[in-house]
This record gives sequence, structure tokens and C-alpha cells, in this order.
Amino acid sequence: MTERLDGPQDPPSGGSPTGPAETPRTRRRLGPSPAVAIAFLLPAALLLGIWVVYPIVYSVFRSLFDASGSGFVGLGNYTTIFTDRGMLTTIRNNLIWVVVAPILVTTLGLIFAVLTERIRWSTAFKLIVFMPMAVSLMAAGVIFRLVYDEDPGKGVANAVLTTVHDTFSSSQGYPEARPREGDQSSVVADKGAVVTKQPAQAGQPVLIPIVGIKQEIMPGNAQPAKSPPGGGGLSGTVWFDFTPGGGGKNGAVDPKEKGLPGMTVEAVKDGQVAGTATTADDGSFRFEGLPAGSYVVRLPQSNFEASYRGLTWLGPTLITPAIIGAFVWVWAGFAMVLIAAGLAAIPRDALEAARIDGATEWQVFRRITVPLLSPVLLVVFVTMIINTLKVFDLVFIIAPPSVQPQSNVIALEMWRVSFGGGNNQGLGSALAIFLLILVLPFMIMNIRRFRREST
Repeated sequence: MTERLDGPQDPPSGGSPTGPAETPRTRRRLGPSPAVAIAFLLPAALLLGIWVVYPIVYSVFRSLFDASGSGFVGLGNYTTIFTDRGMLTTIRNNLIWVVVAPILVTTLGLIFAVLTERIRWSTAFKLIVFMPMAVSLMAAGVIFRLVYDEDPGKGVANAVLTTVHDTFSSSQGYPEARPREGDQSSVVADKGAVVTKQPAQAGQPVLIPIVGIKQEIMPGNAQPAKSPPGGGGLSGTVWFDFTPGGGGKNGAVDPKEKGLPGMTVEAVKDGQVAGTATTADDGSFRFEGLPAGSYVVRLPQSNFEASYRGLTWLGPTLITPAIIGAFVWVWAGFAMVLIAAGLAAIPRDALEAARIDGATEWQVFRRITVPLLSPVLLVVFVTMIINTLKVFDLVFIIAPPSVQPQSNVIALEMWRVSFGGGNNQGLGSALAIFLLILVLPFMIMNIRRFRREST
């Protein structure tokens, strides 16, 4: 008999019915080999080491030495951070930034995102709010340096404040103005006010000459002064008793002399104000409906106080809130866009079910919208905290040199101490490490959140 060649045969020793045994060499590899992975990762790791790891290690080392770098001081630079009064002011300012700015940015972003779902032209609104993100922080600092200018003619902030103030009360003031002195003068100064020497009668014109007015505070609407009109009633003129170029007669209204508009004039009888009038552009005034009798005419002290010019935004008191306002203007659009994306992902069924159950819009917002948006709100809030800890440009540009100690922050102080004239890179390195320690917890929080979302 012959052996059949086409029948099944036993596999050789160590083999398998389908082929030779699988070994680590023959097993198919998923992904690149370790050598290829290392080749691709090596440049990034090298750059990371040069730009991140080495500066951190060297900063830690340098922070242990003095300004010259030759004397070892140990933790002396870190002790200076918490004992120097200027440094403590800097830390206080950073604390204000961390508490106030992220809350304002997140809250405004949430409000804008919710409102844009309920208004027309929402795309245009989002574009306008987001537009500051296209401006660098240095350019934003220059813009707000002009916005906060103390002169209402230049600064938008004070222009708005003075406009609102003037809508409800006059702000025309003549500081340093005073009555003309001399025996021939009909008025005298009395406790900051100007009063007539003798009581005035109806039909008897009252002349009140004023001097000591600077040209820059003379109102633009001031017209040439006119002698008080005749007729019944108590009337008169308040004017700047000074003739440009010389000449003229003291105590008399000359053609080239201007009236003082906006002056408050009071008619006083028996110590009580019986009537009030306001001077016209030519300085003339007239009391209407005043009972017959003799009155003392008085210019109250309020006429000689400086006019309302708004707030000193760039002064030591308001400088930090003013810079935070600029920061909010830049970053509110960023927060709005992120939160609006989170709102778009919220299931509408949950909102409609709550409304059907009788919940008000506020209840829907507070108990459904905000809890569902909490991951996005946390992202925005933590991101803003990191940005506030690193803020530098806005403070450096907006704060004038005279108030920078009151507005200083850690990042700016680090630069100023190291390169801005302090030449103490030991203390500057200590500030850099201190700032890194402050930022690290929030960076770790973000990394953990990213890992949770990826799993």
C-alpha cells in the first residue's frame, strides 16, 4: 500500500494546525517602534528641557544667592518677599486680582452668553464683545490709559461721569475767583461767599465784579457782559472785571469784559434765602416773583469750588480697580464664547420639562442651566485665575510711574526687581518661583480635569 499524500498530517513538534508557532519576533507590532517614537519625541523633549526645565532649575538655584550671584543667602530672598512692605502690597494686589477679576469675567461671560440666546443680532453682539480679544494686552493698556485720563475732554470715563453729573446739577465752578477789593467795590468776601455791602432794592441794579479767574476755566459760552436791564424786580450782573490788553474802569462793565455764566445768585433777607437765580451767558440775572423789600445779594460758596471733573482713576485709590476693569473688557468675550458653546450643548428637553412643571426662568437658570454649565464655568474660572496671576502688560502700561507701587503685581515686580532697574536677579528669581508655586495648583487642577474628560 502507498501512503496518501493528500490526507491530513500531524503538525510538526511545536507547531500549530494553521502554521508555525507565533514568537515575539513574528508577532505583529501595533504602532511605531520605540526607536521611531523616541526619534519623534526627542526634539520636543529637548526644547521642553531648554525652555522650561532648565529655567526652573536655574531659577531655584539663583534664588538662593544675593544680587551679585556670589553670596549664598539661602532662603533670605524668600524671607524678603514676606517681610518687605512693598512686597506685601504686591501680594495684596495679586490677592485682589485673583478674587475679583475671575469672578467678574465669569459672571459677565455667563450673562452675555445667556442674553445672546434671547436677542436679535446675537452674532453681531458676540462679535463686538469678543473683538477686544483681537487686541494685544499692551494695546489695550494704551487704550485704557486714554480712557482713564483725568481730563473729561480726553478721558471717556470722566466724560461720561461729568455728563451724567451735569444732567442733574451744574458743575460750573470758578476756583480761586474773588471779589475785587477796594473801597469802591460793592461786594465783599464773607466765609467763602461773596455778598453785597449794602442791601439792594427792586429796580436797583446790582453789580458784582469778580477777578482772579484763570483763562483756561473761563466757560466757552461766556458772552460780553451787559449792564443789568432796568425795570422792576431785583436784577444785576456778575462779570469778570478784567479788560484784556489793559484799560477799562474797575467796578464798571466795560465792552471787552465777559460775563460769568452759570453762577448761582441768592437773595437773602433776615438770614434766609428768599430767592435764587442763575446768571445767563452774559452774566446777567433777575429774580422772578420776589416780594418787594430790600435784600442782600449773595454768591454762595459753591460758585467758587472746582467744577466736577470726574474721578481720579489713575490715582493710588482707584488704580487697581481701574486696571481690573480693563482686564475684564479684554477677557469677557473669551468667557462668553466658551460658555455659549456650553449652553448650546445643554439638552433642551430638561429646560422645557422644568418650564412645564411651573419653574420660573430664574429657577430654570439657577437650578438647571448653571449646574449643567458648571464644568465650563470651572474651566473659565480657573483659566482666569492663571491669567490674573500672570498679568503684567496692563499694569505696566496703565499705571503711571507715581502710583505703580500701589498697583504692583508679582509678575511686574519680578521684572522690575530683575531687569527694570533693581538689578537683583536673586530676589527676582525668588519671585518667579513664588509665582510658579501659586500657579501650579490651578495647572494641576486643569490637567486632572482633562484626564477625567478623556477617559
